[in-house]
Amino acid sequence: MFDSNLHIKNLTKVILVLFLVLNFHPIYIKAQTKEVIAQKGDGIYRLLTRNGLPVSDYMTAFIELNKNLLGKNNTLVAGVKYKLPDSEADDESPASSGGTFSTYSIFGKDYERVEILDNTLLGAVYYLVAGHGGPDPGAVGKYGNHSLCEDEYAYDVTLRLARRLIEHGASVYMITRDPNDGIRNDSYLKADKDERCYPNQSIPLNQVKRLRQRTDAVNNLYLKNKTAFQRMIAIHVDSRSRGENIDVFFYHDKRSDTGNKAADTLLKTFQDKYNQHQPGRGYKGSVSSRNLYVVKNTYPVAVYIELGNINHTRDQQRFIRVDNRQAVANWLAEGLITDFKTNK
Repeated sequence: MFDSNLHIKNLTKVILVLFLVLNFHPIYIKAQTKEVIAQKGDGIYRLLTRNGLPVSDYMTAFIELNKNLLGKNNTLVAGVKYKLPDSEADDESPASSGGTFSTYSIFGKDYERVEILDNTLLGAVYYLVAGHGGPDPGAVGKYGNHSLCEDEYAYDVTLRLARRLIEHGASVYMITRDPNDGIRNDSYLKADKDERCYPNQSIPLNQVKRLRQRTDAVNNLYLKNKTAFQRMIAIHVDSRSRGENIDVFFYHDKRSDTGNKAADTLLKTFQDKYNQHQPGRGYKGSVSSRNLYVVKNTYPVAVYIELGNINHTRDQQRFIRVDNRQAVANWLAEGLITDFKTNK
């Protein structure tokens, strides 16, 4: 005989099981791939950042997804529609994985919140000196109707480098500091004269006084961090004839074998990166010693970096393109990580 009560009981159990499965089993819904149109002046870095995707996590995926739509050296074409990598909102996403965040107002509103990705550089201390500043703009180049001031572009790259080093657990001191110019995604950076020297000193016009001021700032901090792994990195933009195309090159103090080794490590990093991203291009950067005030007189191992010729059209792309400024900072950070691992 058919037992209707048993049938109802069994049906109720099935419904209950389905309810539990649907309500308590994690369901991951993959979002539809989002497409965006590149605007004039966009690079991959700017496009990803504008759409809330961390460049360090999504750059490779973006290039792979759009490799048939990218221009030379992975440039974007204005007006072209590009696919963004999927950002899945599940328990495996970086935002919910328990990462540590710190706030640094010096990077500006869009970049002040920094995620500490790992402790690779834990115990390392860096003093970053962006060249010139205050009353001295340094070298000034021309690009169309725009003036390109060395201190603004050197400072932006230095900020980006500082942020990358902090992401990997380093302690970083910005020796040249601007109260309101955080990381900027403009091609043409507005010049000002309000930069200060750490901790908050007015920068003098006299060159010797200016160099002594930042050297003293580094040395005072060095003595407070004496047992730590320490490096001073000075970043500049060179000025040569309009016809001279140069690559990033590095100076060290002639008395410092460790400085020479650190500079060689940075050079090799750039060589490897160019071989990876622009095979066949070749790289003509160099390492040499030079009698520079801040290199000779600061206590920590020092490397002085020239990013290129501010008067050469091709070199200028290294400065005015946001993606290129970020790439330079990323590569410098990678080189410094290698330097730390092999010298600590």
